[in-house]
Amino acid sequence: MPTPLGVFRLEEYLGHWEFRARYHLTASDAQSSTVRELLSYADDGDRDAWERLSLQYVEVEGGPALRQIIASTYESIEPDDVLCFAGAQEGLWCLMHALLGTGDHAIVTVPNYQSMESIPLSLCDVSGIALREDVRWTLDLDELRLRIRPNTKLIATNFPNNPTGAIPTRADFREMVEMAAERGIHFLSDEVYRGLEPDDARRLPQAADVYERAISLGVMSKAYGLPGLRVGWIACRDRELLTRIARLKHYLSICNAAPSELLARIALKDRERLLARNRRIVAENLVLLDAFFARHGDLFEWRAPDGGCVAFPRHLGSDGVDAFCTRLVEEHGILLLPASIYRSELAPVPNDRFRIGIGRYGMAEALDAFDRALETA
Repeated sequence: MPTPLGVFRLEEYLGHWEFRARYHLTASDAQSSTVRELLSYADDGDRDAWERLSLQYVEVEGGPALRQIIASTYESIEPDDVLCFAGAQEGLWCLMHALLGTGDHAIVTVPNYQSMESIPLSLCDVSGIALREDVRWTLDLDELRLRIRPNTKLIATNFPNNPTGAIPTRADFREMVEMAAERGIHFLSDEVYRGLEPDDARRLPQAADVYERAISLGVMSKAYGLPGLRVGWIACRDRELLTRIARLKHYLSICNAAPSELLARIALKDRERLLARNRRIVAENLVLLDAFFARHGDLFEWRAPDGGCVAFPRHLGSDGVDAFCTRLVEEHGILLLPASIYRSELAPVPNDRFRIGIGRYGMAEALDAFDRALETA
């Protein structure tokens, strides 16, 4: 039975602390760029377009030039298969409302970004499939198959996963998609961290390329480190579904901001440079984190993520992870996200972990402060 939307725990917690804490050590996005840096990537045509940009409305679907460059990042997607949004969240909202209703059933992976489950829960019956902590956050494919019902309309996944950084094998991912395809179920793949895998062999295909009823969710915020642009998109070859989604967008943002679309286009043209820089930052930070957690093996259990720029270490202290994170931010200005932020209505989430961000500059300074806080404790 549908349940009303509740408090968005993560956004409320970050809303209180994100711009107050001195060390934002739980950031979910990669290192950002300035407008000057982005414009330095631009060719003469794009720089001229920036200077002459008219601050008028753009197309609801996204400007043709932006949709063209987004489509080029896929293997089998055309510009008309792309629909742009003011961030990924708006796309997720519109998709769920266009696809799901009373009498339907959806399946989502757990843990997740809260709206991945709370929006469908407000619309229909939802089942959760927990990533298995004891086997490197893998998904039980047999359980997924058993959860599918005759009225299942959507299977929703997120890899690299937020907050664990987990990535399934290509074979397992292909089997998930095939389960959906066998029954004509739409398959949502939240791919906002794609491109930050330390090993290219771990990078999954984009779902929209491999199944005509798959939906790939992308955004400039996470792997590209450009959340201030507020540009996201859905890529899907089911154009009838895209039409229904666009009609919902009419009631929300209507269209993106013209400056954001142009800057997103410039960034995507030079996307390999941005992604390579952010992968390098992640790699350098992982070296620092490996050393930090080795120094404090009595307090933490650590494993580097498969991809993305967040990880989910275990806190071993007797005080509990919520009290630990509260003390850190209140007394030392170090912001982490306790596991309670990721609790789910659908499946268990370990209550002794915290999310740490690994995609930004400043890790050495933050870990020095973390060391001092632990010594004080």
